[in-house]
Amino acid sequence: MEAIWLCVVFLTGSLAQQDMGRNVFLFPKETSTSYVILKPSVVKSLDKLTLCLQSYSDLTRSYPLFSVATTGSGNYNTFVIVSSPSKAYYVYVDNEETMISTGAEVLDWKHTCVTWDSETGIIQLWLNGKLFPRKISKKGFTINEKTSIILGQEQDNFGGGFDPKQSFVGEMSDVNLWDYVLTPPDIEKLLLNSKDVTGNIISWKSLNYESKGGVFLDLKLQCKSWTYMFNSYHQC
Repeated sequence: MEAIWLCVVFLTGSLAQQDMGRNVFLFPKETSTSYVILKPSVVKSLDKLTLCLQSYSDLTRSYPLFSVATTGSGNYNTFVIVSSPSKAYYVYVDNEETMISTGAEVLDWKHTCVTWDSETGIIQLWLNGKLFPRKISKKGFTINEKTSIILGQEQDNFGGGFDPKQSFVGEMSDVNLWDYVLTPPDIEKLLLNSKDVTGNIISWKSLNYESKGGVFLDLKLQCKSWTYMFNSYHQC
């Protein structure tokens, strides 16, 4: 048992690049010291994007799913996704908040995709395959290439300024980021766990990351059930 424990501690403090498969990042408790740094495979400015991930949490307060900060004063909310389980998602682009009402959520795995296109400013939120009413934010804005990308915390400055009351507690997997807006058929493929669609900026199949604090890497155990296009699906 002692040898296994030492192995887990080593993994949770390491820098790695690997096919994550059915693994999850497990954030076990509310803290300001546990998080995951994601390293993009391509460093470039972004004027459009799609971020998709799966998450599982029993938190009743708001929590961050994805946080991008850029260098420069006040650029900590460059692109941030926050979930409020009781009512809504909040998407921040260049510090501008956009609320998308979703209603109360059930305790289960969630498949979340958010897209943003600078040309139109349109934000799309897809939750378990359902597209919510589209909003517009920061038309003409570009995210510069010097980014800090964090899972598990909301950045109040570049790469830091964490507040435990804003931390994520739960499990997270299948994190992918693209430099373009995915089509609805591609988002459907992701929902159905297709291996053909993977991020070209951040890819779960070849994830370059550094874990900090008490974040564990473990197998996904909980299954996900959902209804899409009048069909029921069950995925483990």
